[in-house]
Amino acid sequence: MALPPLTPLDPNAHATFGFPLNWGIQDPEKFYKLIQEMLPLLAPGYYLGDNLLTWQRNLSLFHDKPFVQAWETNIQNNADRVIAWRRFVLACAGYHCVQLDGDFVECGAFAGSGMKTVMDYLGGKAFPKRFYGYDTFDYHPVAEHAQAGQDETLYPRVVKRFEGYDQVTLVKGLIPESFKTACPDKIAYLHIDLNSATYEVACLEHLFDKVVPSGLIVLDDYEWSYPYQDQKIAEDKWFEARKYRVMPLPTGQGLVIKR
Repeated sequence: MALPPLTPLDPNAHATFGFPLNWGIQDPEKFYKLIQEMLPLLAPGYYLGDNLLTWQRNLSLFHDKPFVQAWETNIQNNADRVIAWRRFVLACAGYHCVQLDGDFVECGAFAGSGMKTVMDYLGGKAFPKRFYGYDTFDYHPVAEHAQAGQDETLYPRVVKRFEGYDQVTLVKGLIPESFKTACPDKIAYLHIDLNSATYEVACLEHLFDKVVPSGLIVLDDYEWSYPYQDQKIAEDKWFEARKYRVMPLPTGQGLVIKR
């Protein structure tokens, strides 16, 4: 298995990142004006975007050349660009999980950018695992979460995007019924991004026991507050009953390591 080589950190090369896409701002014009005044005051290594502002960080994602190539190749809109750090979390999780027994699963695949970024980071068309992507792949949005391009043309576009990626199984339909169409026996990597406490708990109910020891579960919205708090509340209760604790990440994601 060919894993991407780690690019050595150049201590003299300070990466920075800023993209004006954030949410929950009452006065965006004033906010970004103040941000521009503040940035020169910060130590090198700042990241601004996706409701994340941090500085004096290595920003390892931008030093990882194979990741940067995989990420940039799969940017289809501004959201794909600004969530670079979230995508790097997925890529690092994939690096770990591709060395385990079990397949990869994404619930809430949408246009397939997250799946394809991970696959391209770990071999592209030579990715060594089966990767299952579940979504309605049509206009069936969760309340308040409709996205541009979420219509009847989405599924054929995603299918075309994965031409030559024979490891990919795209499963169209509502979860959990769609698991009856196709579902792996063992899962090494599980990414859940459904914007709904009900559907995400349904994923856990059906898939958690299939996750192999040391497998990783990434919950995309876990640490985001309104309107995602119902997901954290429901998932905390679900994991607490099994004596697990979700690790909240500053990207807004949550991480669980299967025992």
